[in-house]
Amino acid sequence: MKTRQFIALASIVLMASSCGSKSENASTTQEVEIPKVKVAQVDSREVAQETEYTANVEGYAKNNIAPQANLRIVKIMAEVGDRVNKGQMLVQLDGVTLNQMKLALDNQQIEFDRVNELYKVGGVSKSEWDTSKMNLEVKQTQYDNALENAMLRAPLSGVVTARNYDVGDMTGQQPVLVVQQDQPVKLVVNVSEENYPLLKKGQKVVVKLDTYGSEEFEGVISIVYPEADATTHTLPVEVQMKNADRRVRPGMFARVTISYGVKSRVVVPDQAVVKQVGAGDYYVYVLKGDGTVSYNKVELGRRFENEYEVLSGVDNGATVVVAGQNKLVEGTKVEVID
Repeated sequence: MKTRQFIALASIVLMASSCGSKSENASTTQEVEIPKVKVAQVDSREVAQETEYTANVEGYAKNNIAPQANLRIVKIMAEVGDRVNKGQMLVQLDGVTLNQMKLALDNQQIEFDRVNELYKVGGVSKSEWDTSKMNLEVKQTQYDNALENAMLRAPLSGVVTARNYDVGDMTGQQPVLVVQQDQPVKLVVNVSEENYPLLKKGQKVVVKLDTYGSEEFEGVISIVYPEADATTHTLPVEVQMKNADRRVRPGMFARVTISYGVKSRVVVPDQAVVKQVGAGDYYVYVLKGDGTVSYNKVELGRRFENEYEVLSGVDNGATVVVAGQNKLVEGTKVEVID
């Protein structure tokens, strides 16, 4: 009887020992599993410092064609999209008032001629002659102004970009037509205070227009305004384009790239960059000497092809993880594979 109890007790002990051993082995196996990663060594190189700005194309000069007083429109001699030359007649306004002024001017001329003849023979005083002469000049000025107001001409060569009235309308606050000079054209971009000292008048820039895809156009910095915006801390910069073939039109959306020279920057493969979920921060896992990784927050610059310029967060010569990041956290020990 005692022998049977001893055998049963021994069996229980062996079974417990066996189960414990399996559990410990499984736990040990789980603990020693090391993530496998691929790495790449990064270095510094000369990187062009370029910034892209967006802007809308504007006519180099813009003129609102409008009379000095509200008059009825008799004729409009240009439509939106038409090219006009400086001095070309564009709008004719109601001439009733003009005719009345011309009649008054003719009558004043007759009166002055009469007074002038009398003055020559001593029939009127110098004061009377001066008054008649002044009245004639006033009438002439009034007529000239009315004539200019009734016949609106293009003050510059360009393209008609807007029309706000039809024949028979009375003119109001808006111009009848808008003419913009499209040769050359200009763009205005806002540059940060940091880059302001690096700008020069006459500096060439690259312009791309969404209308023409990746085709590049040449622009030149024509004005660097001296006053910064106190809110945005940026300064306006005017870029001029010759537009010899007139392919660039006012209102087009443009991207202006300005170069600020070169700087030595660390460059990392784009595969090394990890974007933190739910935030706009970017990180890179850097392999340390003890085989663990450091989760470094980085500030990125330009992207070109399959690489990123890194402004901060990774040192020159560092080894970064380019594959296998999904299993890593700060301080994880890794195994590097080819």
